[in-house]
Order: sequence, then C-alpha cells, then structure tokens
Amino acid sequence: MRVLVTGAFGNVGTYAVDELLRRGTTVRCLDIPSRVSKRKARPFAGKVEILWGDIRKTEVVARAVKGVDAIVHLAFIIPPKSEQRPAWAETINVGGTWNLLQAALASPRKPRIVFSSSIALYGKTQHLPPPRTSEEPLHPDMQYAYQKLTCEHMLHASGLPWVILRFGAVPPIEFGELDPLMFDVRMDDRMEYLAPMDAGAAVASAALLPGLEGRTLMVAGGPSCQVTGRQFMERSFDALGIGMLPESAFSPTPFHCDFMDTEESERLLHYQHHSFEETLALQRKTLGWKVLFVPVVRPFLRRRLLAMSPYYKRPRGRGMSKATTVSILPGGEALK
Repeated sequence: MRVLVTGAFGNVGTYAVDELLRRGTTVRCLDIPSRVSKRKARPFAGKVEILWGDIRKTEVVARAVKGVDAIVHLAFIIPPKSEQRPAWAETINVGGTWNLLQAALASPRKPRIVFSSSIALYGKTQHLPPPRTSEEPLHPDMQYAYQKLTCEHMLHASGLPWVILRFGAVPPIEFGELDPLMFDVRMDDRMEYLAPMDAGAAVASAALLPGLEGRTLMVAGGPSCQVTGRQFMERSFDALGIGMLPESAFSPTPFHCDFMDTEESERLLHYQHHSFEETLALQRKTLGWKVLFVPVVRPFLRRRLLAMSPYYKRPRGRGMSKATTVSILPGGEALK
C-alpha cells in the first residue's frame, strides 16, 4: 500500500511517516523545502519517496497523488499566522485541500483521505459540561477553525472515501519548537493533551485500517492527558527545569480547548500509548546533555519565553525585547 503524507516533516508528520514505515507501508512525502523540513527529512533518506513542492500548485499535487492508496493530509497553516494573514492561509489550507481532492478524484484509485481537523471547530466551550463529542454543534470563532470546517464540508461533498480526525492539543516534544499559542490558554481552561507520536499512530491507523470511511473521530490522549492550563504549563516548565512563568503571561479569556470523548477513536485506532507524565519525561529527554546547562541559561530562557507572550506586561527599564512570533505548521508545522 502506498500512502502520501502532506506536511510530512512537521510535528505530527514525522511520527506519522515513522509509524507508516513501521507497518510496512510505502510512503511518499510532500512538504515545502524549508531548512527545518530538510533537516527533519534526513533520517528518512532512502526509506521514503520525498517530493518537495507547494500544495498550492496543481501540478505538484497531481504528481504527489499519482498512484497512492491513501492521503494523510497534515499540511495546514495554524494560529497565529492563520489569523494574522487569513487570505494567504486560506490559499494553503482551503486551496491546498481543494487541489488534493481534485487530484484524488482524477485518480483511478480514489484514495482514502485522512484529514487532520481540530477541536477549534467547537469554539470556546469552557462554560459547557465536558467532554466534547463529534455529534455536538460546531461554533468556529477564528479563521483557522472556519478553514478547517470548510475543508470538512469539501470532503463530505467530494464523494471520496474519507476519515476526519479532530485533534486536541498536540504540542511538540522538542523544546526548541516554541509556539506562542501556548500563552492563549487560560490557566483554568480544561485541555486534553496528545503526544505527537500518538497522533502519528492515529493517522497511520486511520489510513490503513478497513471500514473507517465516513467517520469523524475525536482524537486526544485520554483521561491520563486531561489537565488544566495551569497543570500543563507548570508541569511542562518544571520538567524542563525552567519553572512556571507568571500567570499574567497567559490569557485571561477562555481558549478553544477542552476534554474530549475519545472512547470510539481509541477503540478503532488504538493510539493512546503515552500519558501526560510519560510525555513530559520524553520532552525532558530530548534536551540530552543540554539539560546540564538549563540552570545557567534559565534566566535567559524565561526572558525569551516571556517576550513571546502578548499578555505579559514587561517591567520598564529591563531591556526586554518586543514579543516575537514563532509558529510551527501542522504537518510542516505543529498541529494539532
């Protein structure tokens, strides 16, 4: 079986490719030739077919889709870039998905589409009793969510076999990939973590297992990964030796996250392998020998993190730099 993975060298993509290879699948990877993507592609040299190109170009997509049995679609622009440049993001998120569907419809194989959607479609739900389910009404309130929902509607209308996976929070394991989106999570918010390697296992199962067509599944880490925003931040920063940041660095308003009903998805896909605590241990392990220097560079790291927060009021005269924006794309990015 041959599977195309778009955004193959991003946060979830690399783990999806790993898992597909482990299951004996022939994998074709499509991603943009960025410096980060090329670095992440090196371990896969000789193991997969790599196609560098832009998903907005129909000729690139047609070449990528040719001869595949399934498509794992992870290439998406996520917040904050999707909100800062919505028209540009739409050309990639919606336009790129349209190109994939058109190429798939033109293929004699009619490949199954595994689409990575998001809990963001539900909007702000902290005032509702948890968990979120696939059947309840959707209330998107940001460009990213509207674009995901548009793509879901396109899948429904396409006539192609599809599986939609609505992911919870999928932060990267590697500490070097810092996402300012974390500061938008309110301390009291319910959130459900999903380790990126478990997300990779979920999409691999969705691509390969029979009888899943037409299902929309909620995908997150399960009860062992259900935390509050405060618990997530405190444990994550403590695990890295940085220590919790001031609460004023985080949003005072609810974010689009919540606990999720993953009973059906786990029964079908068998992907929940890592608890939140186990993932923290892996995150700390990625530091390797660098962990020895964390106490020395801790003040610098804290200043760097606080500079990324749009909410933190910087003390005058401290010389702190203006907040910077760092983003990781789902698939060539950080998902989600």
